[in-house]
Amino acid sequence: MLTHKLINLIQYHSENLATSLLNQVQMSERSGSYRSVPPSELKEVVYEIYHHLGTWLLQKSDVDIEQRYIAIGARRVEQNVALNELVWVIVLTKRNLWRFIDDVSFPGRAADNSERHEMLVLLDQFFDEAIHAAIVGYESAAQKKSRSAQVTTRVASRVPSKVRKAS
Repeated sequence: MLTHKLINLIQYHSENLATSLLNQVQMSERSGSYRSVPPSELKEVVYEIYHHLGTWLLQKSDVDIEQRYIAIGARRVEQNVALNELVWVIVLTKRNLWRFIDDVSFPGRAADNSERHEMLVLLDQFFDEAIHAAIVGYESAAQKKSRSAQVTTRVASRVPSKVRKAS
């Protein structure tokens, strides 16, 4: 059975975990385009995930996770974040949790190891769904952005040059 103690510890330390992740993102060479994401926004998104982790793992469906991360993926397109960097930051979010769980787990006790393993499996499933949904949201928003840019370019090319020079 999933230990509620681990979830409660994560939720209790969600502010520190979010701050830790923000620092990792800002220091990582693999997340340079995240400079266009306001640090407060990134921290708030991650805090919300960590703080409500029990709800996400135990009560939310795949559809709920999908909706949340599709929106995150689409938002990162607006902020000109590279897709590979979006995925990297989600991976960092998971690794940050894994390190925390390793730090607070009691080594050598079979019950604790079993609960820890169960928690890590659930986290893997959650973040696998999150990565997929974020990519779906990102690609959809990028396609819309590309089509919009193409339409704007076509419209601008149809405007007579005298009108373009006047404006």
